[in-house]
Amino acid sequence: MKLDKIIAVRKNKTIYRDGNKCIKVFNKDFSKADVLNEALNQARIEETGLNIPKILEVTTIDGKWAIVSEYISGKTLAQLMEEDAEKKDEYLEMLVDLQLSVHSKECPLLNKLKDKMNRKISESSLDATTRYDLHTRLEGMPKHNKVCHGDFNPSNIIISEDGTPFILDWSHATQGNASADAARTYLLFCLNNDIDGAKAYLDMFCKKSNTVRQYVQKWMPIVAASQSVKGNEKEREFLLSWVDVVDYE
Repeated sequence: MKLDKIIAVRKNKTIYRDGNKCIKVFNKDFSKADVLNEALNQARIEETGLNIPKILEVTTIDGKWAIVSEYISGKTLAQLMEEDAEKKDEYLEMLVDLQLSVHSKECPLLNKLKDKMNRKISESSLDATTRYDLHTRLEGMPKHNKVCHGDFNPSNIIISEDGTPFILDWSHATQGNASADAARTYLLFCLNNDIDGAKAYLDMFCKKSNTVRQYVQKWMPIVAASQSVKGNEKEREFLLSWVDVVDYE
């Protein structure tokens, strides 16, 4: 495999293209268990029939773990939104429709969303009283078993050259409540300083899924707290502000 064409550089990994293959190479200190879990998630999601790049192999390159999957040629939904602002609503609708197609699937072997969130809240820097409140709120939320992407945003959707959308990056996939997944997407728009986009997204998601807006909003402090354990200081500060301020009870 040739590693001379870099597609993207992330915090813990570098992504390369070699012909029709996409090679995600993780840093040497990256957890082997996390790499294998991501590959397993992707393989399990393939079985749901959703349009995703198929996994080809898991290997090591120069002592670093790597996941090799199909390379999808095209533009991300984020790029298309940036290039043609007038079509943003159309692209947002496509985003929501794709997310609803994800939520229509079940995948019983995926980790449970509530288990992951409980663990993340326990790992957060929040004080014990706030953590207890969040754990209690989380346990009170309805249990579902829908496929949740966990990082569903326009940069993780590629529209291929023939117009077919593909959903990337299944490292955070779980099974659980779709509204928690929507709350995460809303917060990702906010983190990207697109408040108008966040509002338009939430309006469209609630309308198309026949979900009460306040129900998604009830998830936001829980989701923000569970996401605050990763990311940079600025992101952490923003997410924790949702935990401290937002109370929809």
